[in-house]
Amino acid sequence: MASLSSPGGTTPPGPPAGKIRLTVAQALVKFLGVQYSESDGEEQKLFAGCFGIFGHGNVAGIGQALLQAELEEPETLPYILGRNEQAMVHTAVAYARMKNRLQTYAVSSSVGPGATNMLTGAALATINRLPVLLLPADTFADRSASPLLQELELPQSGDVTVNDAFRPVSKYFDRILRPEQLPAALMSAMRVLTDPVETGAVTLCFPQDVQAEAYGWPAALFEKRVWHVTRPVPERLVLEAAAAIIKSAKRPLIVAGGGVMYSRAQEALARFCRVTRIPVGQTQAGKGTLAYNHPQCLGAIGSTGTTAANAIARDADLVIGIGTRYSDFTTASRTAFQNPDVRFVNINVAGLDAIKHAGLSVVADARETLDALPPLLDRYRVDGSYIVNYTELNAAWEETVQRAYLPPTPNAGAGGLLTQNEVIGMVNELSDSRDVVVCAAGSMPGDLHKLWRTRDPKGYHVEYGYSCMGYEIAGGIGVRLACPDRDVFVMVGDGSYLMMATELVTAVQEGIKVITVLVQNHGFASIGSLSESLGSQRFGTSYRYRNPETGRLDGDKLPVDLAANAASLGVEVIKAMTVGEFAEAIKAAKAAAHSIVIYVETDPLISAPDSESWWDVPVSATSTLESTKQARKIYEEHKATQRLFL
Repeated sequence: MASLSSPGGTTPPGPPAGKIRLTVAQALVKFLGVQYSESDGEEQKLFAGCFGIFGHGNVAGIGQALLQAELEEPETLPYILGRNEQAMVHTAVAYARMKNRLQTYAVSSSVGPGATNMLTGAALATINRLPVLLLPADTFADRSASPLLQELELPQSGDVTVNDAFRPVSKYFDRILRPEQLPAALMSAMRVLTDPVETGAVTLCFPQDVQAEAYGWPAALFEKRVWHVTRPVPERLVLEAAAAIIKSAKRPLIVAGGGVMYSRAQEALARFCRVTRIPVGQTQAGKGTLAYNHPQCLGAIGSTGTTAANAIARDADLVIGIGTRYSDFTTASRTAFQNPDVRFVNINVAGLDAIKHAGLSVVADARETLDALPPLLDRYRVDGSYIVNYTELNAAWEETVQRAYLPPTPNAGAGGLLTQNEVIGMVNELSDSRDVVVCAAGSMPGDLHKLWRTRDPKGYHVEYGYSCMGYEIAGGIGVRLACPDRDVFVMVGDGSYLMMATELVTAVQEGIKVITVLVQNHGFASIGSLSESLGSQRFGTSYRYRNPETGRLDGDKLPVDLAANAASLGVEVIKAMTVGEFAEAIKAAKAAAHSIVIYVETDPLISAPDSESWWDVPVSATSTLESTKQARKIYEEHKATQRLFL
């Protein structure tokens, strides 16, 4: 192995013929800059750049390599400085989702807390099956100075560091202890990142000393490499079996998930529905697979679904799941499908998902399968009475949405406050059809799922696999980076905002425009409502002073000025307290060239229209509280309707 220096201060020997002498970090950056993905004959750089926050663990290794690349080859791997390591991962993941998993970012952190700050982001990426490359620094490989600052010491093991916590939340994990290990690790990492089944967070740990170590690399390592993203085609016999089941169905329903998006199968789904007239319910990740006004689109399904989709699901004799994981919110904790004879046909590239609910497993690409099925269906189409049924149910739900958006008296909340329904409605109505709404946690994801009228396949971006508080602003930046020609509306409540507002500084730094709608309701509105329904009386969900008389958090509201906080981060803030002011704020924000925060207070006690569905959150089996006793009774009634579909 070549060393950085040689005894006596002499010039180190050059690399062998055909080799390129670089540090491990420099080789990493150079390699990442020439990786491409390809799908349907179109190529794009796999890595749009690298986010990073530098500390002693990466400043002289990967930091130096990124600086050198920026000065000598600026397009290799552009660098963006973030403010929070978790947030940088969220931004990268949001970008990857908007790019249909064909592009992403790398994320570099220092050792110790900088590295472990990325764990939540890694879990989010893997659960949502979105590619991101994490590059946490690690403690010295040669152990020459141990114990190091921020090093974990275990008496029973010398080879464990805090970075081992990434193993269960990564789809591929490796630690580069010698330069010779780098090429094989990089190839494995690229394989996973570009695999539509296996993709997720990929973690490559780089000890501080190894990052700075020089080595003679084969020139072939830095040649352009194109990674083909596969489209598995369905097997003929399985396809024929699926077609036979579909032809026998009287009340079929399609559940469209995120896999339809990543397959770019929206048009294929629309064609399939046009031929068969089968209605479609959409998961959070699948919202936008059909436009809201498509004749077969029933909108959201499940715990936060529309009454139309849930009514059809209840009696469906066949559920065709396309690109869905069947999460508990999609299946209403396995209470959504109540027909005793219901069957499932599951179209998914992942065998893990295709076998769920004991369905017929069609392990294949969504677009390929949707295009291959119609010739086998013998002009199958659902009965006209069924079409009338779901059309009438959908029309009734649309009327419900309109009443929520436009109540008889504007500012319908207590004390003349706006309701969250009104806020969502105005953003929906006043945004352009190609604009994107971004959300992740609190009450708004559920309200958006059932209320938002999606007009563009990429117009709805709600992270609800991990539903991570703090994702919203960071994710909004990633969305805007991926589609700079669209306005991005970040919908965030005060609870989530307080967890990770710092990336507004990154937006200002980079000149990235995001419109943040900051909804102040003085607490956790979503969990407050859930708490009340579970008999826990909204305990611990309001931002209040501790009352010296009661010893409880039931005093006056805290005087937290989130508008002033946002302004202090360099963002223009517009306060809007009425329907008229909020509408004008949206217009002003769209006209602006820079980031805007629209601050609005809402009434947390006015909820969105009921989905007539359920979500399984266990209630205490015994309690002295009457509210809990009543909630337990309701819980047991719902629990009795769960079906395992073994």
